[in-house]
Amino acid sequence: IVVQKRKYFKFIFIMAMLFVVGCGYKPSSHYINNLFDDSIYVEVRVDRVEPENAPYLKDELNKLVYKRFKKVVTSKALASSYIIASYSGTRFAPIAYDKNGYVSRYRVDCRIKFDMKSKKGRFSKTITSTVQQDIYYSSVLTSSLRIEAIKKGFDKALDEFMAYVSAKSVQ
Repeated sequence: IVVQKRKYFKFIFIMAMLFVVGCGYKPSSHYINNLFDDSIYVEVRVDRVEPENAPYLKDELNKLVYKRFKKVVTSKALASSYIIASYSGTRFAPIAYDKNGYVSRYRVDCRIKFDMKSKKGRFSKTITSTVQQDIYYSSVLTSSLRIEAIKKGFDKALDEFMAYVSAKSVQ
């Protein structure tokens, strides 16, 4: 019975691979080659209210360029393309209260404006990502969850930015 299941699994796997290859699927990094040159300058403009979040955003944007775009992050003088991310702060809004009237859950809105210069011209995109997070009675836990919620918001915004860049590179 186990041998028979393995044969079905192999058959289904091979058919799925043939379908993916046969339909002309190409990863987004393939299309991004049409949009950016080999070296990209990355800059993060920081919100004065929350400057502690800028290093995380800068690191994640550098990883995005290196891992997904398959490009090199370089200095402004050497780059022919650039991505500037302007982080304009985070907004917290309560969405749930406990029986005593204290906030027990809140929504985090992270707003980032991306400006790019590429082979096809200049583009601008403002992305607002939303994350929901619980609040605990411990202030230490709440503080760490707040930072984690902001990081999740940045990750969602960068994923949306990746989709935007992929769509622009196909056009």
